[in-house]
Amino acid sequence: MLTKPLLIIFIRNAEWGKVKTRLAKSIGNDNALDLYNFLLKHTAEISTPLPIDKWVFYSEEIIQEDVWPCDQFIKKKQKGENLGLRMKNAFIEGKSAGYNNIIIIGSDLFDITTEELSQAFATLNNSDVVIGPAIDGGYYLLGLKEIPKGIFDNKEWGTSSIFKDTLVHLKTFKTSILPPKNDIDTIEDILNNPVFIKYYS
Repeated sequence: MLTKPLLIIFIRNAEWGKVKTRLAKSIGNDNALDLYNFLLKHTAEISTPLPIDKWVFYSEEIIQEDVWPCDQFIKKKQKGENLGLRMKNAFIEGKSAGYNNIIIIGSDLFDITTEELSQAFATLNNSDVVIGPAIDGGYYLLGLKEIPKGIFDNKEWGTSSIFKDTLVHLKTFKTSILPPKNDIDTIEDILNNPVFIKYYS
């Protein structure tokens, strides 16, 4: 079967006081917003070169003029009461549109490249699932051919058990696990990376 890949990117609308709220307690809302805008731009830059369809899902409202050029990204709005439901609905929408290799990422990860995203799609060609564990216990990337039953349901999103709880639903699927990576979520993430130290002032 000919593969039809799709990259889904989940983002938050970049609003003061509503992004990187955990970090903002240490670096302030101004720096948190600047940092998030930096990460949005980075994610756009590393995903743009991929020669595949790309959908960006906004948390609140679709913005036409921003770092996501409309000739490269189809813009949509997230639907659902929690993160699991929103991701599930995005995957269902992708499957309904005829895509069979779908990968979802967020916009909090600096430590990922265009080549690594391309390799994740190549890995998915030979697997049912590809997943990238985050060091904090979540995951930074999830690729699916089909949607395993329960994979997005009844999870405590934002906790350190998400990756482990997700693996429970993948026992009967051929799953490829990518190297762990670190989201930019805590003050330690800022202090341990010279790229971000400027946001701590």
